[in-house]
Amino acid sequence: MSQTVNHFIGGQFTPSQSGQTFESYNPATEELVAVAAKGDAVDVDAAVQAAKAAYQNWRLMPAPRRGEILYRVAEILQERKDKIARLMTTEMGKVLAEARGDVQEAIDMAYYMGGEGRRLLGYTAPVEMPNKFGMAIRDSVGIVGLVTPWNFPVAVPSWKILPALVAGNCVVWKPGEDCPAVSIMFAEVFKDAGLPDGVLNVVLGAGETGAALVNHPDVRVISFTGSTDTGLKVYTQAAALGKKVTLEMGGKNAIIVLDDANLNLAVDAINWSAFGTTGQRCTATSRLIVQKGIKSRLVEALVAKAKSLKLGFGLEDGVEVGPLVNQKALNKVSSYMDVAKAEGVNVLVGGKRPSDMPKGFFFEPTLLDGVKAGMRVEQEEIFGPVLSIIEVETFEEAIRINNSVKYGLSSSIFTENVNAAFRAIRDLTTGIVYINHGTTGAEIQFPFGGTRGTGNGMREAGQAGLDSFTEWKSVYVDYSGQLQRAQIDNRE
Repeated sequence: MSQTVNHFIGGQFTPSQSGQTFESYNPATEELVAVAAKGDAVDVDAAVQAAKAAYQNWRLMPAPRRGEILYRVAEILQERKDKIARLMTTEMGKVLAEARGDVQEAIDMAYYMGGEGRRLLGYTAPVEMPNKFGMAIRDSVGIVGLVTPWNFPVAVPSWKILPALVAGNCVVWKPGEDCPAVSIMFAEVFKDAGLPDGVLNVVLGAGETGAALVNHPDVRVISFTGSTDTGLKVYTQAAALGKKVTLEMGGKNAIIVLDDANLNLAVDAINWSAFGTTGQRCTATSRLIVQKGIKSRLVEALVAKAKSLKLGFGLEDGVEVGPLVNQKALNKVSSYMDVAKAEGVNVLVGGKRPSDMPKGFFFEPTLLDGVKAGMRVEQEEIFGPVLSIIEVETFEEAIRINNSVKYGLSSSIFTENVNAAFRAIRDLTTGIVYINHGTTGAEIQFPFGGTRGTGNGMREAGQAGLDSFTEWKSVYVDYSGQLQRAQIDNRE
């Protein structure tokens, strides 16, 4: 049975002023999940005005008190974890265990950023002139705009909303259009935790809604997670207006397996990293760079593993792989099978829709062999359950191929050689490096983000997560009681 969901503006759930709506469907069954308000520039402006009205009181609330509200957010999320996860599985398709992990990430972030209410660490340093004290402190920015994707509809927004709030900002959030119902359920948690009206606002909609947020003159910061093409457009538009921008975009992540690797460990990690969330993660493994000596044994085990995976609706027992999010995503993944064929690649397993599942946007876990560096299937982000296998002779060749794509989010190497592991840590040019672990799975106390085409140098989570949502203020205090003219020079 479907539901109606509306924007969350100024503490109230309100329909679009235009009356327009859009629909959200279960990607496993194609049944209607929700009819959602479709926002435009008028709704975005209403949300921004609500945020502006709330800002002065919120920024003046002591930071420890702001942190206490985030602790309450964590507690309510824990209480509602299964309910939110079930709706998430129904609306965007990831299996229930993964959906629970998505919510857990937000719980962890709420506790972590709640603690920042008693830190928000600045620093002191010596001052040149006598009888003076100097310090640098973090200050709020004002109104921040957040644009987030559908694939982690609770975790990724939490990485942005929670640090923005604890730093004293007010937020206008445009979630992914494939998950409006779970986004509003997440917003309800903040309301029930006692967050003042207008501090968090949610405007539902598609691309034009996000564009209105990016271009609004009163929004000082834009934090975006999504595709590289859209992210670069956001960056261009926002930068032209003098806004601070944080981008988290695509990935073409690789696992390197050397001849001395623990085979069983590598197989399990590759399988999860490639096919978890149906490959719809920015950190998903889409390239396997494997040394020649271990390749045949590794590939044989991976084929068997891929064939054993159970596809289906993620609320059903035993299901390991859910559907792609929508028909557009399914068409994109399917089109890359034509690309692979044209490039002479061998499809070892998968490569098509399952014939026994006429409903839902399912695609079989797929292994492509004979892939060479530089091929489109090796270079371009497919964003589905497709793994390209590239054979190499040496460690050096593996590192070179890993670093040759335009993205730089996550990478991994499996080896029992400690020297090779540390050389990989030094030489892999990605924002995240794993040793003997897959490319997925981040913890909230460490910075998250990538290099090259994955981002613009900013990071989310950890202490670095505050950088996007704060300004540095340098403070000087003279306690001499008199002007030290002999010490004055021409410095600014």
